[in-house]
Amino acid sequence: MGELKGRVALVTGAASGIGAAIAARFRAEGARVAGLDLAAGQGSDLDLVADLRSDAALEAAYAEMKGTLGAPDILVHAAAATHHGGSIDTDPAEFANIYDVNVIGAVRLLRLCVPDMKAKGAGAVVFLSSINADFATPTLAAYAASKAALNNLMQTAALEFAPDNIRLNAIAPASIDTPAMRASYARGGDPDGARAQNMTRHPIARIGTADEVAELAMFLASDRASWITGSVYPIDGGAHVTRR
Repeated sequence: MGELKGRVALVTGAASGIGAAIAARFRAEGARVAGLDLAAGQGSDLDLVADLRSDAALEAAYAEMKGTLGAPDILVHAAAATHHGGSIDTDPAEFANIYDVNVIGAVRLLRLCVPDMKAKGAGAVVFLSSINADFATPTLAAYAASKAALNNLMQTAALEFAPDNIRLNAIAPASIDTPAMRASYARGGDPDGARAQNMTRHPIARIGTADEVAELAMFLASDRASWITGSVYPIDGGAHVTRR
């Protein structure tokens, strides 16, 4: 315990699901965590409310974090927007909205955090991507495309900031038991059936947990991963080796 003692972490999407689990895991290892979301969470040392689509709101939240906890050593971008729909039945404005949160939101966060990480001489960044970034996904066209873009952004930034000892990696989960996932099961009217069917898509025939994703995020943010940057790590019960 205490592997992140003395570190400050900024975690987006921290009010629930994977973001909340990551915030809790980091705090258990001694980090001081600023959790940022559209609604106030309850599991961080500092719970911030900001819209990732707003430069002004994000800058104000970042200033509050620096004034209260200090500048971040670790950034985790777990917040995400999604939309159920295909390539041409998803409105272009919805595509733009999803990119604004998932990709441009990541750019805004980097622009705030990286200069302070450079000043500290080190930093670790983890983006939450998706298995869908690498597969045709007709039901989540905009979301999948945004996650593919996020992976490329991560790799480009990893190359740019490696000389500054700032590492960037991404985690690509498949189905994780979160409130958002449970809501998706309910859309078809048979949540239990939808969950059971989804489990068959994973060679390890169960749904993953937010705590399992948090454990991987913990490793990538820690000094144990000090020679790892620019990589995308699947956590998907083996789904990436079989999915079509």
